[in-house]
Amino acid sequence: MVSPLFLLMIVSCNIFGRLNSVTSIQPKDIFILGNNEHGSFRVELKNISSGDLEIFLTPLGGGKHSYQIIKPSQSIKIKVDKNTALNISNSTEKIADVNLKVTGDTGLSMGYKN
Repeated sequence: MVSPLFLLMIVSCNIFGRLNSVTSIQPKDIFILGNNEHGSFRVELKNISSGDLEIFLTPLGGGKHSYQIIKPSQSIKIKVDKNTALNISNSTEKIADVNLKVTGDTGLSMGYKN
C-alpha cells in the first residue's frame, strides 16, 4: 500500500514543476526567461497578441540561435537546454501578450531588456 504522505509529495512536486503565466511585453522590449544557471526546461508558448513575436535562445556562455517568428494565435513547443535563456522579443508598437506553460526546471530568472 502506498503511503498518503508519499502521494502528497509526488503531487506537490508535480505542482511545483510547472509554471503557467500570461506575460505582457512592452513595445520594443524583450522578455528573458532563464538568464541564470538552471537545468533544461520545456515551454509551450502561444502568441495571444495581434502582432508577430520573435524568439531566440541565448546560452549563458554567449551566442544566439534558434530564431523563430511566432504569428498571432500561433503556438509552439520548445525545449531549452540547461544554462540557456529563452528570449521573447516584441518589436511592434503595441503591448504583446504571450501564454507560457513551462515544465522541467522552473527555478528560472525572469526579466526584461529593451
